[in-house]
Amino acid sequence: MAASTSPRRFRTALRAVTATAAAALVLSACTGGSGTAAAGDTSGNQLLTIPREDLATFTRNFNPLSPQAAPMTLQAIYEPLVVHSMSDAKDTPWLATKWTQAKDARSITFTLRDGVKWSDGQPFTADDVVYTFQLQKKVLGGFDYLDKVTAVDAHTVKFSFNKPFSPAFYEIGGHWILPKHIWSKVKDPAKFTNPNPVATGPYTEVEKFQSQSYQLRKNPDYWQPAKQRIAGIQMLAFSGNDSANLAFTSGEADWAQTFIPDIEKSFVAKDEKHNHYWFPATGAMINWQLNTTKAPLNDVAVRKALSMAVDRDQITKVAMNGYAQPADCTGLARTYDTWRDASLAASCTWTKYNTDAAARALDAAGYKESGGKRLLKNGKPFTLDISVGSASSDWISVANIIKQDLAKVGITATVKTPDWSAVSSSYNDGTFDTGIVWSNNGATPYEYYRGVMSTKMLVPVGKQATENYHRFGDKKADKLIDAFAAATDEKAQHEQIDSLQELYNQDAPVVPLFTGPEWGEYTDARFTGWPTEHDPYATLGNRNGSTILVLTSLKPVKG
Repeated sequence: MAASTSPRRFRTALRAVTATAAAALVLSACTGGSGTAAAGDTSGNQLLTIPREDLATFTRNFNPLSPQAAPMTLQAIYEPLVVHSMSDAKDTPWLATKWTQAKDARSITFTLRDGVKWSDGQPFTADDVVYTFQLQKKVLGGFDYLDKVTAVDAHTVKFSFNKPFSPAFYEIGGHWILPKHIWSKVKDPAKFTNPNPVATGPYTEVEKFQSQSYQLRKNPDYWQPAKQRIAGIQMLAFSGNDSANLAFTSGEADWAQTFIPDIEKSFVAKDEKHNHYWFPATGAMINWQLNTTKAPLNDVAVRKALSMAVDRDQITKVAMNGYAQPADCTGLARTYDTWRDASLAASCTWTKYNTDAAARALDAAGYKESGGKRLLKNGKPFTLDISVGSASSDWISVANIIKQDLAKVGITATVKTPDWSAVSSSYNDGTFDTGIVWSNNGATPYEYYRGVMSTKMLVPVGKQATENYHRFGDKKADKLIDAFAAATDEKAQHEQIDSLQELYNQDAPVVPLFTGPEWGEYTDARFTGWPTEHDPYATLGNRNGSTILVLTSLKPVKG
């Protein structure tokens, strides 16, 4: 989720003072009043300090089944079988040391690592893996292709499928694992807050938990003690990007994942020796999603016309400070360049900015202009809302540019910016008009196309959706997606993705805008070993699957 501060927004002195005071209060609370949670301490026992701009307060909930789980639950506390890094496309064995996928893609077998213990000293076994996936299916659903999970022995687990399903490796391998001896005693796993987690990760011990800060200390039984070089993690809560960025650029935190306007001047220039950033194009495609259950957004001609009205060059250069590149009609993020149909991307027109063509398309579809205002077929004005969370000022800037663009074709848009919980709720239940929305992102384009085009991901308005918020499905896409999953060689998979790109071009299920950069900023004044463009062992984000690689690579600076 993006969260940022627009470089064009006027910041009053009072606002700056308020943000400074808020940051100082949080840091003082975290450090017993020293006000220097990050700056200056190079004792070797300093905590890795991370601000969160999207959470004004923390709740002591470390349940990975919960959408309200506290930050670092899935990055430092619970671990997967395999860690996949989007930056170098490598798979690192983690709780599993090796795996074998059946030639018919109907099963996969993982060999688990010896000597792993839970943080309470109990051994990690195949029974934990089996239990985790059984619980996942019972509580949250998903894994519809998974027939059964079997503990072959204490360190071997076999996953059997009800159909060929080659993407299973990434879904299963990247899934976190729970301890059966703890969770089998929990009466309501979905509502359990898990305040004192038992897990296999490097930092499992929760200390000094407050509404705006908490600490994670070392797991005493971690299976890689030599990689627990940092003493622990300190999380800080902020109500928005202004205060979070101010704290970070002032040297009060070590590692951020936010959009920082004019970063060379506002961050790097303050300490060119130590302050760094890296924004690889490994993020998800950022879409303008249109609720296709609402007319006229259910009309593909309208969706394509709206897309042509959007100036992506201005969005990427102005709202995104040049850190992103415009999308094309394949919908594929830059991560998937090797899958992209270059000829299709170059020839299609509906993702290219053309106000005149957009107006003509709307006219042709029956949405005429009168007195400078576009009208619906019933004669009422063509209006729509664009929803974005209030913390995400970069995406708010995107929405405002779209608003200005739509006005040029006579459409009145209103940008709505409540907090993210309210926006997400409207996405989940399908009550929104349009919104700037992240998409699925995985090792292959399978996850993206399934998330925006599959009828199997559809739920009716009023029921909770976890993806495909725009509620579009095409049965032709289902067949291609299933064929991709059943394919066991890359050539066959590419054929299916080529066809999906063409179908996406026909359907325009969403309006793709740009690949989301993976924001990442750090100072190496207190910790070294960060991933960089020259050493891309992980992305520089602290909220994704490869974050664990960073946490187990960093070393404290000792003064």
